[in-house]
Amino acid sequence: MDAELLTGLLEGIRQGRVTVKRALERLRNLPFEDLGFAKVDHHRALRQGFPEVIMGEGKEANEIAAIARTLRRQRANVLITRLSPEKMAKLRREIKGLRYHPGAHAATWLGKPIRVIGRGLILIVCAGTSDIPVAEEAALSAEMMGNRVERLFDVGVAGIHRLLENRDRLFSASVLVVVAGMEGALPSVVAGLVDKPVIAVPTSVGYGASFQGLAALLGMLNSCAAGVTVVNIDNGFGAGFAASLINRV
Repeated sequence: MDAELLTGLLEGIRQGRVTVKRALERLRNLPFEDLGFAKVDHHRALRQGFPEVIMGEGKEANEIAAIARTLRRQRANVLITRLSPEKMAKLRREIKGLRYHPGAHAATWLGKPIRVIGRGLILIVCAGTSDIPVAEEAALSAEMMGNRVERLFDVGVAGIHRLLENRDRLFSASVLVVVAGMEGALPSVVAGLVDKPVIAVPTSVGYGASFQGLAALLGMLNSCAAGVTVVNIDNGFGAGFAASLINRV
């Protein structure tokens, strides 16, 4: 339950349209609902502005479905990350209206329309086409959280002219999420050009000495450009969420 629904419920009591008994039924599962294998946090939307997100990796399809149904009963918008096509095929039979986003390896279900609450534009920038799945996870997460999002893909430092050709787009953003593998240089370059927060996302893309993204992570942490904040390897969701919080200020 989010602030909008809670406000509507309290207003309904004040106007006599909702009984106290009915209100208590709606609030009974706050702050969380115990499913035995999971404790679903219904209070998170009130605390952080967005419901609990389901990470599909490491869960069986029936467990994902049970959590999603619990969130749907609260009319919460549902976001499932790290979801394989095989699990999605099983979930389609369990949850009607679930939409799969293959580029982001994620699924969504909307209990209510997404209202844009972000003050500016979040620009998702990625170095190479192999980084797109992580970039799409960041973009989808930010969109679900009520932000205007644009994408600028395949502008890595191996062809720096591709990035410089889009300087106007870089300057127009309020927050930038920059996704890169290999040596992870792109966030430093972008941060050296703009006066906005840059959230760097290292990916596990690269050859042997990239150490599954560790080289990019260390490179980003050692950036000489000011204003770079780094999330974990392949953590597009974390970057999208952080960008959304910044874009509300």
